[in-house]
Amino acid sequence: MTRLTEARRFYARLLAAHAGARDPRLEEAFATIPREAFLGPGPWTIIVIPWTAGRHAVETPSADPVHLYQNHLVALDRDKGINNGEPLLHAMWMTKAAPKPGEHVTHVGAGTGYYSAVLSRLVQPDGKVTAYEYEAHLAARATDNLTGYDNVTVVHGDAVHAELPLSDVIYVNAGAIAPPASWLQALKPGGRLVFPWRPAEKIGLAVMVTRLEKGFACQPFMRSWFIPCVGASRAGPNSAPVKVPTSEQAKRSRSLFITKEKAPDATATAIFGDVWFSSRSLGGRKPA
Repeated sequence: MTRLTEARRFYARLLAAHAGARDPRLEEAFATIPREAFLGPGPWTIIVIPWTAGRHAVETPSADPVHLYQNHLVALDRDKGINNGEPLLHAMWMTKAAPKPGEHVTHVGAGTGYYSAVLSRLVQPDGKVTAYEYEAHLAARATDNLTGYDNVTVVHGDAVHAELPLSDVIYVNAGAIAPPASWLQALKPGGRLVFPWRPAEKIGLAVMVTRLEKGFACQPFMRSWFIPCVGASRAGPNSAPVKVPTSEQAKRSRSLFITKEKAPDATATAIFGDVWFSSRSLGGRKPA
């Protein structure tokens, strides 16, 4: 086993263990997909989190890819604040969403394609990934990087206003004030939407929405901070806030509704035009 292979294997084992992954294919995907193939030539810029005064980034000491197999954020476009993402967060989100063989995943905010590649392994055989990227230069890189991943299609476009394909999983990597109603409508029965919810400046939560027979169940499950999703990060004509939640109200959200299908009621924790969040579970029980 080479030094690089050993580093990848240990990195993948740690991610799977910390994420509590039940699917062994997650560890295998992180162990065998070369992260460096999606980051361009080194040395690479590592983004320091939490930021410290005067030092937001550190360059790797060389172009040896072994430096990449830690839980680091790696810069893709520093001017726009775009990075490759924290591997552990993605391992946790993928464990939560649990993509299965044969399913269709829509990846919103694919960047240069690393996590699209991991998702593609989780839906094999017979599954596919549609990867949307808004930034043209990143979409072009993702297209090149994912050559050979036959079940991935890269789309350079605006996933907020596009008609997304019917999906078992919608995996969003850009912060939204609220999910567009079209994302909810694109979920198949039993489909899962995982996205970073930024209903207010100081609130950042990862939320999983599941399409059930009675509607859309909502589960905030961890803190999360992503760059804004273009077109869905600020209130506009179709997402004007009627009610902005406090942090506690956001955490107590248990269901999600499309406004034109059901008007907000007294259980509303947040209302953003097309959609609203409720503290009432779809089983009918309101959290204390």
